[in-house]
Amino acid sequence: MSLRESPFPNIFLEGLHAVGWGLIFPCFWFLDRLLAVCISTSLERMWRREMECYLHPLQVVFGSVLFFILFVISTPFALLGFMLWAPLQAVRRPFTYYHQEHIIPMEDRNARWEETGKVSFGFLTGNLCLLPDGVARFNNLGHTQKRAAYIGKSIVQGVTRPHIRIFVDSPSSCGTVTPSSSLIPQPPPSSYGSIDVSAINQMEDVHETDGLPKPNCNQNSNQHKHPPRTLLQDADVPMEVSSLFPSSVDVVCLQEVFDKRAAMKLTRALGTLYGHVLYDVGVYACQPAGTCSSFKFFNSGLFLASRYPVMEAEYRCFPNGRGEDALAAKGLLTVKVEIGLQKGEKKMVGYINCTHLHAPEGDGAIRFEQLNMLTKWINEFQAVTRREDEMVMFDVLCGDFNFDNCSPDDRLEQSHSVFEDYTDPCRAGAGREKPWVIGTLLEQPTLYDENMRTPDNLQRALETEEVRKDYISPPVAVEGVPLVYPEPDQPWTGRRIDYLLYRESSVSSHRKTELEEFTYVTQLAGLTDHVPLAFRLSVSLDSQQ
Repeated sequence: MSLRESPFPNIFLEGLHAVGWGLIFPCFWFLDRLLAVCISTSLERMWRREMECYLHPLQVVFGSVLFFILFVISTPFALLGFMLWAPLQAVRRPFTYYHQEHIIPMEDRNARWEETGKVSFGFLTGNLCLLPDGVARFNNLGHTQKRAAYIGKSIVQGVTRPHIRIFVDSPSSCGTVTPSSSLIPQPPPSSYGSIDVSAINQMEDVHETDGLPKPNCNQNSNQHKHPPRTLLQDADVPMEVSSLFPSSVDVVCLQEVFDKRAAMKLTRALGTLYGHVLYDVGVYACQPAGTCSSFKFFNSGLFLASRYPVMEAEYRCFPNGRGEDALAAKGLLTVKVEIGLQKGEKKMVGYINCTHLHAPEGDGAIRFEQLNMLTKWINEFQAVTRREDEMVMFDVLCGDFNFDNCSPDDRLEQSHSVFEDYTDPCRAGAGREKPWVIGTLLEQPTLYDENMRTPDNLQRALETEEVRKDYISPPVAVEGVPLVYPEPDQPWTGRRIDYLLYRESSVSSHRKTELEEFTYVTQLAGLTDHVPLAFRLSVSLDSQQ
């Protein structure tokens, strides 16, 4: 089944929607700039101190007055556009599909699958905090459009490089191993992942921004003393911390891609490599009772890019959001893809499920109910879309769950049955992480500290327990109960709220799924407040089948 690219059934409705949004957008943009001019990130404040810039108060005053006046002037046009835009949401499909032919080649890790009897698949998930610029600054992240363009180029740079592993006995020995720069693209040694404010104001092209590294640029290997990819042999699974995205990722699942223009920049960057992209996922405005009964100002923020053609896709919205989280249409995106391989008369397919759960601390009951919903929805989607002439090769659930496996305040979610259906490679049990696990939620005030603002530095910080304590969010205690963490003889992990899970029970019989590698990615240091995760699954085929 081929998906229609436009979310609207015909070009007339699509045109009306474009006119309505065109009237709304100036008012939206002026409000966004009003917030952005008043709120500075810690990096911008640091830059002003270093440059001894004392004109910022004047910039705030005059900028605020200017954008407020423009906002007021554009409001009547926005109201007119809203009257046209809002009713059209009732006929809008809750995602946009983008398709183009592959332009950038990627290594095919399954070229010899018939000889080896195995196929492998790579998956990546990450929360990017691509909110409108003024709102993103509350999370100490700005310049949303620049970040989106650079993140897309960074993913392409990482996944198209050669597949290289560097085995070390422990993180402390990493500094003595140096891969050849002729094989691995090396980032510049300074300002990697940080954003130079003056350059952003002067230059439109992300490639020319002094504070952003240029993708695909090589550096002499003796200048890069920490390897971009180190694999630890003492873990029960092949775990690594990498300053580059892993090679040959087949499916990319992202969260908090709320801004439409940022989503388009990501789509253009990743579309040349992946070919199949779902973006602008979610619903807007007032929705029917029983699905999303409150008004939605933002979509779900979910984003999926796949090398494999999308056969079926479905989005469902969580109806139980509360507070500021209810302003976004958070939910579940379920996708069925065609792998393009065939064994006998059966063609190989796979399922990917991407979600973003309720955020506020203390609302564990809401997240628990959302886990109930998503497991039910996944099973319903697969029951409807499975065919007799197909062979299911993988079933992956990923996203930002907004709870961890170490906080006493998250005990309810930690015991959910979803962890019985799906395998979590990082989990030793309810409330217990495996010793090698690292938290993925970074402390926002320290995003631009020296140990955080470059991929190499963040890689070293994550590998060193004593250092990462200062930069990864600690567990959340139950109100009124003192927190004792970590337990004796246990490592300090921090909050791991981003998950990559896989399920074997839904994979076709006579198949065995193994985890080939699990990766923490630091390439987006200074560009998001989460650590992206990736893993590769290997599926063995029964030669008798």
